[in-house]
Amino acid sequence: MQVADAVTASRAPENTPEMVKKISKTTYKVHVHFSNTSTETMSDKIKRMLKKEIQQMRQTDKRSRLVLN
Repeated sequence: MQVADAVTASRAPENTPEMVKKISKTTYKVHVHFSNTSTETMSDKIKRMLKKEIQQMRQTDKRSRLVLN
């Protein structure tokens, strides 16, 4: 696991927030960062993701109706 820690540490800038979560015997470290060049707000991103999820649910629903009929 030391190799993975070294790789992760080399990619994450020192000032990024870090979340640590231990599940069973594995410890996960997640670094948070945001793009400086992004033009999409967090609100825009969430709306886009929700729209995509709704479209996928509708397609799945249409397919299941075709199978049932």
